[in-house]
Amino acid sequence: MTATTATRPTTGRVAHVALWTLQVLLAAVYAFSAFGKLTAEAQNVAGFEAMGLGTTGMYVIGALELAGAIAMFVPRLTGLAATCFVALMIGAVVLTLAIGGGALVAIPATVGVVAAVVAWGRRDSTRRLVAQLRR
Repeated sequence: MTATTATRPTTGRVAHVALWTLQVLLAAVYAFSAFGKLTAEAQNVAGFEAMGLGTTGMYVIGALELAGAIAMFVPRLTGLAATCFVALMIGAVVLTLAIGGGALVAIPATVGVVAAVVAWGRRDSTRRLVAQLRR
């Protein structure tokens, strides 16, 4: 008779799966957001005009969001992309507060926190990328 023991996943494995789940979530959020900007949906055009960024700003941010969404699936780039998303969301929070967005600030703040968790979890890959670029 053999005894079987249930093996529990290690913390490292659980963290790895959790980070990938958050990365997929961020990629979906940013790809969806980029689509509206890159297709110049009326609501996005009006919003960017109201912020004073115009359609050029809308297209630039949409392209950056799409690039970042793709980078969420490239392990070497994930940490850097998540860090850039944190910076983008800080800007979004400040801009939302500046134009009187009130409760709407919760959306970029929440997405920014998720991006910060991914950036922190993938910080080693960011360090390796920076070291590789310095060579």
